[in-house]
Amino acid sequence: MSPGSATHGTIQITLGRLIGNALIDAKSHCRVVGEPGVITRIRSHLNMRVPDLGISCTADAPGQQTLPDPIALIKILSPSNASDTWDNVWAYTTIPSVLEILVVHSTRVLAELLRRGADGHWPEEPEEIGADGTLRLESIGFACGLREAYVQTHLA
Repeated sequence: MSPGSATHGTIQITLGRLIGNALIDAKSHCRVVGEPGVITRIRSHLNMRVPDLGISCTADAPGQQTLPDPIALIKILSPSNASDTWDNVWAYTTIPSVLEILVVHSTRVLAELLRRGADGHWPEEPEEIGADGTLRLESIGFACGLREAYVQTHLA
């Protein structure tokens, strides 16, 4: 796959920094990882996917190739690969530990959030978070204004 746009990369690193700093400030044992390999339940022996960011509360281990027990996964949506992105998102729902999946748009200030229900099921449609909305990842107690993710982009 070709690399994302500079805007894509800026959003990715900014969100990673915001989430990482919040986890450190909260003295959380969770961590945010850039471009982690994750294993879905569908053909798990062949099927590694790579979201833009992943969050796990399982300790890091030497030589680890995949992110263990991810609880939240984040994809930055580029117009050229929207179909592939959503295919990945629905595959991520098969990972038992995943509680939230965030899709952040790279051409406008918009995010879509899927959150697993208390009954273990996923909603049919994601919650939309608009430009003036608050992005909340309940799995880690994180919140910020959505615009903060776009601060250093032309979309700010």
